[in-house]
Amino acid sequence: MSTTIQAIFIRGHEARDAPKPHTVYRIEVQGPIRTWQVWRRYSEFDDLHTELASSTGAPPPTSLPGKHTFSILGRFNEAAIVEERTRGLELWLRAIVGNKDSKWRDALAFRDFLMMPAVTATSSSTGTATTASSAPAQFTSSSWLDEHSELQSLIRDIRSDVNKRNALSDAGDISSSHQSNVGAKKKLSTLLTRIGGLAKGLDDLGAAGMSEGEKQRRGDMIARLQDECEKLGKMVIASRQSTRPFSSNSAAQQSPASQADREALLGGARSGGKAPVTRVFGAAALETDKTRPLDDAGLVQLQQTEVDNQDAQLSQLSTILQRQKQIGVAIGSEIAEQIEILDRLSNDVDTVGGKLAGAKKQLNKLG
Repeated sequence: MSTTIQAIFIRGHEARDAPKPHTVYRIEVQGPIRTWQVWRRYSEFDDLHTELASSTGAPPPTSLPGKHTFSILGRFNEAAIVEERTRGLELWLRAIVGNKDSKWRDALAFRDFLMMPAVTATSSSTGTATTASSAPAQFTSSSWLDEHSELQSLIRDIRSDVNKRNALSDAGDISSSHQSNVGAKKKLSTLLTRIGGLAKGLDDLGAAGMSEGEKQRRGDMIARLQDECEKLGKMVIASRQSTRPFSSNSAAQQSPASQADREALLGGARSGGKAPVTRVFGAAALETDKTRPLDDAGLVQLQQTEVDNQDAQLSQLSTILQRQKQIGVAIGSEIAEQIEILDRLSNDVDTVGGKLAGAKKQLNKLG
């Protein structure tokens, strides 16, 4: 899938003499992240029109401006006719970009004509991140920044999956929560791989002559991405572990605590801190208003009901504690980010202060 085109214009034209006199048109393409320019001549537009009609099975939604006799007479740079052709070519491009049917603008010939870069796409069925093409063998300065912006978008997607997982877990939808967890882990794996490629691309750009200051700045951008990866990894693991006690196959449900353990834990509270009342061997069991009218089966049922009520209360308490833990982790992450921002601000203030001090010394020397 190609980059989404937000706007397209033909900003100008110029006459060229090689290999023979002709006019080229400057196409400006505005994408969601960056803007680039492409120079094309009329014959290339004509070839593209023919190719689109052949590959899609239908001609583009509007026709190209017709060829004029001035091209035969050699008056290719006549101002009025060139301006008319410029407007016609711009309308032709906009008709393809703005048409409801995307078959023309998604055609490979059209993407190559505009030199459109490939971008990351997200699969809606699996929630995993895929790329429209393999990673570029070598980054340019602008494509490196594009990749960094896409990785930041991927980080936001992972955070969204983590929040979705937490909400589903709180709602008791374990299956959907697990699917969100798997999707977040796959995206995190893709993010780590692509950050490694970004670091390698920066090394290549440095070897190609990038300034040391710009290389350091981009190195700091990669370091912040790596920090985000580490935080996301902890969030994914913490979320996965926090949902485990509530699964239907948990050890707590398969092996509940014995009655003796429950009495040892809760008996003191029931008796007001005194030793629990136990049955003396050979003596009659103590009766209460609840147990007196019940037979043996009723007593067993009553005991099971009490145990179930206690388990439900413990589950509610565990859910509350789990949520408090998640809030604490989120607050901790936010505090860490704010501290990092404050540290960078402090460093910037120190740098500016040093520059001001130097400037002040120079002014004093001049004075």
